Amino acid sequence: MAHILIVDDDAAFRGSLGETLQDMGHTVLQAASTDAGLHRLRTEPVDVAIVDLRMPGEDGLAFLRKAAGISSAPCIMLTAYASGGNTIEAMRLGAFDHLTKPVGRAALVQALQRALDSAQASAAPTSVAEAAASQDDTELVSSSEAMRDVFKRVGMAAASDATVLVLGETGTGKELVARALHRASPRAARPFVAVNCAAIPAELMESELFGHVKGAFTGATSDRAGRFREADGGTLFLDEIGDMPLATQAKILRVLQEREITPVGGTRVVPVNVRIVAATHRDLPEAVAQGRFREDLWYRLQVVPLVLPPLRERLGDVLLLAEHFQRRMGGAKPKRLSAAAAQTLVAHRWPGNVRELRNAMDRAAILSHGNFIEPEHIGLQAPAAPAGAEIAWDGSLAAAVGQVEREMIRRALIHAGDNRAEAARRLWLSRQLLYRKLAEYGLG
Repeated sequence: MAHILIVDDDAAFRGSLGETLQDMGHTVLQAASTDAGLHRLRTEPVDVAIVDLRMPGEDGLAFLRKAAGISSAPCIMLTAYASGGNTIEAMRLGAFDHLTKPVGRAALVQALQRALDSAQASAAPTSVAEAAASQDDTELVSSSEAMRDVFKRVGMAAASDATVLVLGETGTGKELVARALHRASPRAARPFVAVNCAAIPAELMESELFGHVKGAFTGATSDRAGRFREADGGTLFLDEIGDMPLATQAKILRVLQEREITPVGGTRVVPVNVRIVAATHRDLPEAVAQGRFREDLWYRLQVVPLVLPPLRERLGDVLLLAEHFQRRMGGAKPKRLSAAAAQTLVAHRWPGNVRELRNAMDRAAILSHGNFIEPEHIGLQAPAAPAGAEIAWDGSLAAAVGQVEREMIRRALIHAGDNRAEAARRLWLSRQLLYRKLAEYGLG
């Protein structure tokens, strides 16, 4: 039995959740605001706090900031309005987990048990750092479970200087994730320097990264600092590191180990204080096997790996992202998608991922003259929908997304030979969430 504190301004939700927790044998404490929750945290024993994100006055993030100085009890954040920004911020501030409402019983039990196990394993209080508010977090838009796991990892890794390797197909948003990690870190006030390793000729790569001294080679008429020193105190993002020449890979490995560089043509070692975030769309283990990538660098890079799923594996995000891009372009009066345009977007395979979708929305906004975007403005050829996949495009967005989810789950089960663990892996879902959705859609 544990003492569980629920902080939520919705009395009905507090009562329902409280009954569920009491049925599980726990003692429940309730508070309707951040101030009331902090008071109970100061005056009563609390093993785990379950906190709503959106509340009048100070929100759940304010609770997290202040609770760290009062108690070591883990905090589980709840919200009906999950986004990349608030998930990353909650995890950065020390939230144990970040769940979306409505919360399934299985997901709640699992998160609660992990929180209690964590509290018992360590009595040391969680250290929470105050940081500047992140900017432009709306770029990280997703409702998929796979991307929420990425957001959580970004939040947990932000406070450290650990090297991060972002993996994913071209156009999945690897640089956006790297920038979000930088903004959420203590290095946010220092430079974020991005280098596309695939765009730099091999003979210029070392000069670009490490700098050079005057006279180091023909044309070196003055000293150059290089990207490592430009990023001093901040973050260096090495995009497409899988395309980096082997000779440079060896020097990058040394920088990661020693935190120092030697400019081209120089003899003096220069210390560097940067956090390295690397990214690639390449299959690095295959590149290692073929001798095109150093095995020791591969191991050194993946201290914290982040894998971004392709857009075709999270179709529920397509319309969400399309509307987001239209709001960015249209300001107070964004253009709206017609039912036929929405059908065209969801039916497309998106080989170029989120970047292709953004370009399509930019094109549609320019070519459409009215308030609605039609298929001809998007410029995509929508294939005929397969049998059993007809979607009610004139209904609510939630209903359409639900139909897409049901069809994707049905197909994943077929391809996996009804192996639910394999189907969950194909869908980038936890098995517990898959079981809940199987029951929800009558596929059990």
